[in-house]
Amino acid sequence: MFRLRTNLTDPVTFSFEGRRLTASRGDTLAAALLASGVFIFRNSPVSSAPRAPFCMIGNCYECFVQVEAMGVVQACLTEVTEGMQITKVSNQIDELGMDIKEVSKE
Repeated sequence: MFRLRTNLTDPVTFSFEGRRLTASRGDTLAAALLASGVFIFRNSPVSSAPRAPFCMIGNCYECFVQVEAMGVVQACLTEVTEGMQITKVSNQIDELGMDIKEVSKE
C-alpha cells in the first residue's frame, strides 16, 4: 500500500518514538510516518488495538499523535517540521474532550 521514499525534496528530519526519520518539507505527519514504515500511531484506549490513519482528511481521529510543544494533534492535518519530536498518544486520552484523564481498570 505504502512504500518507503527514496527521493525526498527539501528534506526535514524528525523523530517518532525516538527513531530518527526524514520526510519532505510540506508532508503531513501521517504521510511522513507511513512513508517511513510506521503503521501504528497509537493504541485504542478501550481495547488497546493498534490504530493508524484511516481517512487522511481529518474526519476519523484515528491518527492522533503527541507532538512535543503542540500536544495531541491529528497527524493527517499537521505538517512535519524540522526537529519535530513525536510519540504515541497515551491510552488515557478522552477522545471527545481531548483531555488526559485517569482510566480505571474495573
